[in-house]
Amino acid sequence: MINLYPTQIESLSIHRVGNKSKNENVFFSEEPYRLTDEIIAVLKEYFFKPFREKEENYMHFSHEVDVTFNELHKIASAVFEEPAAIHKYSKQIATHLFDQSNHPHIKSGEVYVAYFTDVVVDNEKIDAIGIFKSELKHDFLDFRESGSNLEIILRQGINVNKLDKGCLILNQEKDAGFRILSVDSNRYDTKYWLEKFLDVEATTDENFYTKKYLKFCQDFAKDVVLPAEDKKEEVMFMNRAVNHFAKNDDFEETNFLNEVISNPDLIPEFKHYKTEKGPKYSIEDVSNFPIANKAVSDARKKIKNLIQLDTNIQIKMDFINPESAEKYVEKGWDEERQMYYYLVYFNKEQKS
Repeated sequence: MINLYPTQIESLSIHRVGNKSKNENVFFSEEPYRLTDEIIAVLKEYFFKPFREKEENYMHFSHEVDVTFNELHKIASAVFEEPAAIHKYSKQIATHLFDQSNHPHIKSGEVYVAYFTDVVVDNEKIDAIGIFKSELKHDFLDFRESGSNLEIILRQGINVNKLDKGCLILNQEKDAGFRILSVDSNRYDTKYWLEKFLDVEATTDENFYTKKYLKFCQDFAKDVVLPAEDKKEEVMFMNRAVNHFAKNDDFEETNFLNEVISNPDLIPEFKHYKTEKGPKYSIEDVSNFPIANKAVSDARKKIKNLIQLDTNIQIKMDFINPESAEKYVEKGWDEERQMYYYLVYFNKEQKS
């Protein structure tokens, strides 16, 4: 888990990178930016907010031959060896980004290269390199006094509430390509940020597999369980799946299927669905892995446990005590009304 609240910005370099295919140039700042307390407060929120709101999907640098040939891996290794020289290396980073900015959809923008200390990852303080890019310019109004009136001045600038692109290169696991987090708010530029500029791959650890498998199960529930059974069983399938992950330290697929799928006829459907869809989630050959508790907790928060009816009534299922829904909720068909119904048993109403 990453904690950026105590993080300090030790150095910041700002350059501007144009679109190479449009014959735009790159502009290098001669010196690092002189930071003030006011600017630091704004920039920390601008840089870090997307990473606090985003799932921690770690990646690492890659290369078809060896990771040491990855351009940013070489630069990051040099910066971590000599942090005081980061401004020099920031120009190399901007040049590398400029070289990849050759698609007509790619927008020019400012590139910020920062050196951070006191980044807390899994309770360990480490250093990190931040690379950020602002692309979209927004209109805003400024005002000035003119005699006895206020004049409106239309300006353009950066919206500091939304970072366009950014990555954090953490000084961990260098030989494996460093640990990297990335955000990209703009999807119009053919993935050049991740694939061309960073050249990264997802880190396939227990966190990765836990999240991917649960997402796979969620789609299986929607695509297969719901049409074959009903909404209640779709919800209960995910309920059982999440609870299975929550109470086990290791995942074993056979045990999972026997415990989670109540209808045995759906087990072959699950295996077929995995064969067909598994590559999309990178789990086609995965049947055993350690379970990441945080990933389970994150998934639980996102999974809907509501049965939404067309009569403007909702039934909320309990993910902590799934046996209640199994015992006390029944679905049926009313011939007279020609409508489905849910029958709910209870002893007394609880006070809210």
